[in-house]
Amino acid sequence: MTSASTYDSSSAVAEFYDCVALYAERGDIEFYVAEARASAGLVLELGCGTGRILIPAARAGAEVVGLDLSENMLERCRVKLASENVSVIGRVGLVPSSMVNFSLGRKFSLITIPFRGFQHLVETSDQLECLDAVARHLSPGGRLILDCFQVKPEAMHHPAWQDEKEDSPETLLPDGRALRRTSRIAAFHRERQVNDIEMVWYVTHADGVKERLVWRVPLRYFFRYEVEHLLARAGLRLTAVYGNFDCSPLAADSPEMIFVAEKPA
Repeated sequence: MTSASTYDSSSAVAEFYDCVALYAERGDIEFYVAEARASAGLVLELGCGTGRILIPAARAGAEVVGLDLSENMLERCRVKLASENVSVIGRVGLVPSSMVNFSLGRKFSLITIPFRGFQHLVETSDQLECLDAVARHLSPGGRLILDCFQVKPEAMHHPAWQDEKEDSPETLLPDGRALRRTSRIAAFHRERQVNDIEMVWYVTHADGVKERLVWRVPLRYFFRYEVEHLLARAGLRLTAVYGNFDCSPLAADSPEMIFVAEKPA
């Protein structure tokens, strides 16, 4: 996330983020909230977005700093936080920044990069700068947890993945608009391990006017041992790799790759 021009290029990303059923039903919130509570110290979430995980963690009693490059996302998070009680608001800090080379002047017991945030770092140099910054900000014995999808081989090349597929059925919004979303792979770049992902919001206004809003973003896909090597180069020691948020071992058919690493004491 070295540039806001791609990540923050469409206001629809932040405006409709919390309306996407695929995100609302994702099973990672309970996992990350439990890890935040178990950390018994200050937590940093990189790529906190609208607070989908950050706010539940604060409700559970964790003191959390959320960092995000998108001012649109952070503004949505602030609006959501304003409706929480004073004790929850007091446990949250928000920082507008790239996750590549941040400097906060604080140490953390736990740093998380949930929901593909690390995969927005397309270049290896950015990935290493991010992990180096993580290592600098972790207390001795502190942990990093990040998740990536485990790429399906056909998603690296098969033309069928370039067709639009509905991933969020039509939903009626409080203001009377109807919203549905599709996604597809717009381009394959196998030599770079990057797919250009295109998300399309179809909005029908109360007066019948229709809009088609498109967001296209490059997304890096990783393989297990590639991430393990990146962590080792940053001086972090791998302690676990899960295949899903129930902490099951990584297997060939696992949808996720969840890496847990610690800074040696």
